[in-house]
Amino acid sequence: MKRIKEGIAALFLAALFLSSCDDGKTYAEYRDDEIDAIESWISTHNYQIISESDFYAQDTMTAENQFVLFEESGIYMNIIEKGKGESVLPDGSYAILSRYFEIAMQERDEMFHLGDTLTGNMNLLNYPGYIVDSSWSLPMYMLHPEEYKVTINGTSYSAAFTSSYIMYPIYGTTSVPTGWLLPLHYIKPSRTASSDDVARVRLLIPHAEGTANAVKYVYPCYYEITYSLGK
Repeated sequence: MKRIKEGIAALFLAALFLSSCDDGKTYAEYRDDEIDAIESWISTHNYQIISESDFYAQDTMTAENQFVLFEESGIYMNIIEKGKGESVLPDGSYAILSRYFEIAMQERDEMFHLGDTLTGNMNLLNYPGYIVDSSWSLPMYMLHPEEYKVTINGTSYSAAFTSSYIMYPIYGTTSVPTGWLLPLHYIKPSRTASSDDVARVRLLIPHAEGTANAVKYVYPCYYEITYSLGK
């Protein structure tokens, strides 16, 4: 497992997230707040929400600002690009490379604010202070995608990080959030270095399908994630 060495920001986030949020609320109250936050985010961004049956009727694609709600998990998904692979991945084991960003959908004063970017390694050229072709190099966590091994057996999907510069150092587990795996039922990742051809989705992920901290502290996150095949 590769470890981040430049992770001052990552360590700060980890410490921030692990601060106590015991304010006397019950789990049910936190869950109600989460539902309200998701509904507010959808309304603010004017998303069109469709059912799974509508999604299948559209050949498992979504329009530009259209999200399908998966009732069982509570995940909302928008497919930007399905990818250039021949098909959805069949049963087997695969190395997946992902770039992503993770944004707070909820105001949590003790940890973060609504709209904060919590973690991510996407949009390298927007990294503060980065100058193209300069001698200054980006931190390792910005240079490398998150890599994980996915095992597919029928409708069962499981995954663990094998090379992580962000998710493992910050969240302390090799388990890939289950919400990251849902798109693999529908996209067609391939081996590509093209940002135009890489499979790409947007997700609203409730706490139960999110990171270890999201599960612990009961908060939802917005993600944009790319998927390509590793070696």
